[in-house]
Amino acid sequence: MRAAVTGVTGYVGGRLVPELLDAGFTVRALTRNPARLAGREWADDVEAVEADVSDLDTTRSALEGADVAYYLVHSLGTGRTFEARDRRNALTFARAAREAGVGRIVYLGGLYPDVPEGDLSPHLSSRKEVEEILLASGVPTTVLRAAVILGSGSASFEMMRYLTERLPAMTTPRWVDNRIQPIAIRDVLRFLVGAASMPDDVSRGFDIGGPDVLTYRQMMQRYAHAAGLPRRLIVGVPVLTPRLSSLWVGLVTPVPSGIARPLVESLVHEVVCREDDVLRFVPDPPGGRLGIDGAIELALTRIHDGEVTTRWTSASMPGAPSDPLPTDPDWAGGSLYVDERRTVVDAPSQVLWQVIEEIGGRGGWYSWPLAWRARGWVDRLVGGPGLRRGRRDEHHLRVDDALDFWRVEAIEPGRRLLLRAEMRLPGLAWLELRVDSAATEVTDPDDDGPDPSEASGPDRTYFAQRALFHPHGLGGQAYWWSVAPFHGIVFGGMQRNVAEAAERRAESS
Repeated sequence: MRAAVTGVTGYVGGRLVPELLDAGFTVRALTRNPARLAGREWADDVEAVEADVSDLDTTRSALEGADVAYYLVHSLGTGRTFEARDRRNALTFARAAREAGVGRIVYLGGLYPDVPEGDLSPHLSSRKEVEEILLASGVPTTVLRAAVILGSGSASFEMMRYLTERLPAMTTPRWVDNRIQPIAIRDVLRFLVGAASMPDDVSRGFDIGGPDVLTYRQMMQRYAHAAGLPRRLIVGVPVLTPRLSSLWVGLVTPVPSGIARPLVESLVHEVVCREDDVLRFVPDPPGGRLGIDGAIELALTRIHDGEVTTRWTSASMPGAPSDPLPTDPDWAGGSLYVDERRTVVDAPSQVLWQVIEEIGGRGGWYSWPLAWRARGWVDRLVGGPGLRRGRRDEHHLRVDDALDFWRVEAIEPGRRLLLRAEMRLPGLAWLELRVDSAATEVTDPDDDGPDPSEASGPDRTYFAQRALFHPHGLGGQAYWWSVAPFHGIVFGGMQRNVAEAAERRAESS
């Protein structure tokens, strides 16, 4: 069976692809930038197709010949246009699937209660609208409605995890005592795979959930028990609105308020499955669905063992730029400010690369810590990710990985790392770190950098670093010139400290 999957760089889509491959599917991965799939274990086993669900022609072409098409695209931003954008994308995808002759659409939506339309949160209302659009597409459609998805790296799990670990006592909104029915990511994936084989005459939505119905307060206490923490003191108060709650979550956890808000808004409602009809088509496994205790323990084991394959950070920040690289010809005639530095390092190139590939996260940025932390705090205050996203893996990076308030735009193992800024900026920014043989570099004689002739010997390498900024308007210009005086401290310090770290590592090996 041939499956076309959208959202393959996201949390669920990135985990669904290997499950489909294991089940014997031929997988076509739809993405706006196929280069973003580089480094994933399954990248060589799928057909990567460049397509944008907002574009009818590319989407229709990408769906040609597919027996099942998975629609795993939605917005988590808080901007005023997200509902219209989701509506347009769903209408385009529905038409493309119908015209391409797709056998079935499978959509993972949100579990919503039976309340008047106007009482639903904007995000649940949008999920419901997308569901209705796909069901009316003329293509047999399976909609799976899930509430809180628990798994290593999911936004819902990370929000619960950090709230519980960091706050032994807390005041919480009233929704902390609303009932919810969480489901383990393992069971979500099993339902998604099974949905592809439903009979042609089945076209409807299904509620999916785990075996436990409990409150968010109880979920946090169960997490505390599983993590070996003392019982938490949780006091619910009526004054915290969803907006204030999301700001509070953004302050305490790595999940920015822009992503926390739709999660919080969904918790304002009681979301419990109204039916279990999906089991007629996708039966439970012999051991049954995974309960909350098992889901938490499995997630903690994955985190401890460094086996988190996708995280909520797999998707770009709402509002983050996805523009062309600064090397593209579209930049001709525009302002592009560059801060470039070079250093000769007394260490083998592979050792220097190891240090570069381990930057960020708990390892830090080898620079003035206070400056980086301050920039992270400012970014959090304006709705950006700050420095709390960390990194997926402590030692290795791949294209599209989130790295604090950066994202890996390109990587040439052993040679070049290009990061794109996802912090809130009046422009677009990149940071390029490169390892070269110093003896092969040609430098300007007026450059203050090291003379390549100084780099003789097999164990000397050349560390090049560039910060690039494309300003938007006068504000962008003012921003660049206001921070330029600090580049010597921030980027110059990074140059020296990375080089010294590589040299120390080389000496100790």
